[in-house]
Amino acid sequence: MREWPLIGAAAKRLAVLKARMAARTTLGVRALVFDPDGRVLLLRHTYVPGWYFPGGGVEANETAAEAAEREILEETAVVLVEPPRLVSMHLNIRVSPRDHVAFFLGRTEAATARARTGEIAEVGFFAPGALPEGVTGATARRIGEVIEGRPAARAW
Repeated sequence: MREWPLIGAAAKRLAVLKARMAARTTLGVRALVFDPDGRVLLLRHTYVPGWYFPGGGVEANETAAEAAEREILEETAVVLVEPPRLVSMHLNIRVSPRDHVAFFLGRTEAATARARTGEIAEVGFFAPGALPEGVTGATARRIGEVIEGRPAARAW
C-alpha cells in the first residue's frame, strides 16, 4: 500500500484547525435602549419565543460598541443620540462555556421603532414596570440591574 505523506500532514493540520475553531471564544452584544419617556426598546424574533434586547454577534474589524449600535439600527431602525456605553460583561453558558455577551446602555430621541429585517417579528418601547408577556429572564434581570443599580450577574 502506498503512503500519502502530504495527505496525512494536511489531515493533521485540518484536525488541529478544527480543534482550535471548536475552542474559540465568541462575543455577542445586547443593548438596553431608553427612549425620552424612560421606556425600554425590546424586540421579538421570528425564530425563537420571547422578547429580547436588540443585539447580535460582533463582526470582524468591528468593536463591540460598533456592533451594538449597528444591531440596534439594523433590527429596529432606532438611532442612538450617542455611542452606547458598556455596562457589563456576562458569560452565556447556555450557548457555550466560551460565549460572552457585552451589555450596553443607549439612549434615543425616537419614540417609535420598526422591524427592519425578516428575522424580527415585532419591536416596541415598554415601560420597565409593564414589560410584555414573554420577556426573557435575562432581559428582565438586566433591566432590573440597571434600574435598581444592582451589581451585574456573572451569567447572562
